[in-house]
Amino acid sequence: MNDIAKLTAVCAQAGAVLEQQVPLSALTTFKIGGCCAALVTLPNEAAAKTVFSYLRAEQIPYFLIGRGSNLLAPDEGFDGVIVKLGGALADEIRCDDGIVTCGAGVTLQKLCQFALDHCLTGLEFAYGIPGSVGGAVYMNAGAYDGEFSQILLSVTLLDDAGEIRTVPADELGLSYRHSILMEKKWTVLTVSVMLEEGSRDEIRAKMQDLIGRRKSKQPLEFPSAGSTFKRPAGSFASKLIDECGLKGYTVGGAQVSEKHAGFVINRGGATFADVMAVCAHVQETVKAQTGFVLELEPEIIGS
Repeated sequence: MNDIAKLTAVCAQAGAVLEQQVPLSALTTFKIGGCCAALVTLPNEAAAKTVFSYLRAEQIPYFLIGRGSNLLAPDEGFDGVIVKLGGALADEIRCDDGIVTCGAGVTLQKLCQFALDHCLTGLEFAYGIPGSVGGAVYMNAGAYDGEFSQILLSVTLLDDAGEIRTVPADELGLSYRHSILMEKKWTVLTVSVMLEEGSRDEIRAKMQDLIGRRKSKQPLEFPSAGSTFKRPAGSFASKLIDECGLKGYTVGGAQVSEKHAGFVINRGGATFADVMAVCAHVQETVKAQTGFVLELEPEIIGS
């Protein structure tokens, strides 16, 4: 990437932090991938506006990430800028009459704990999802019969014209593992959700039940991107993969988990190429044997 010195100056002026040649394996839960040209961490909305305006004006490729939990990173890395939210955008949470507003970079774990501490129910389904709140909105994350569209009120975002504005949830095109954010160059900065008053003991019990189910059924001891394939209409990815006898299928360090067929895991030293080879074999086999087409759930950085 050219003009790294100029970008460094822009970041310094905006109060953003820039690091060069950061391994994507350190930024993603799959623990694979080469280096990005630069990692920029934004502390606030003003910095976001300044840095994104510069990146767009100079046509510098960039990719916004949260906790890196639903991403695949290429072995050759990314010759562009990885952007993360920091400062208040990754830390602040406030509550007003059941409406909880937080920075998009706040972890789901932290938001769930905040809800528990304030006896607010409705977010328990997200406990244990290893992502950021912004990422959860972006992909309408969900689990155990809950999803973000059920509690989301609105987001404050930086649009493709460089303006910061508030967009209500019903204008985000939320559906299964999808929002219009996937098609637009919009950056979510803050998120507001509506929760209800509840019993702290009941909320805690439900959270512990769900995290217990995750630990017992999912291969959390290995790096992965979570569920590797979206649920196809009329069936379940893990069921189809299991029925096709693909549990344990391995290429290099990548493997279809023997614990949960819906997860492709990094057993150690896996490369992007290994993971994609496993996924391609699974997709081809499932289609040939069942007719179902499995779609990858994680996004590929730079694609």
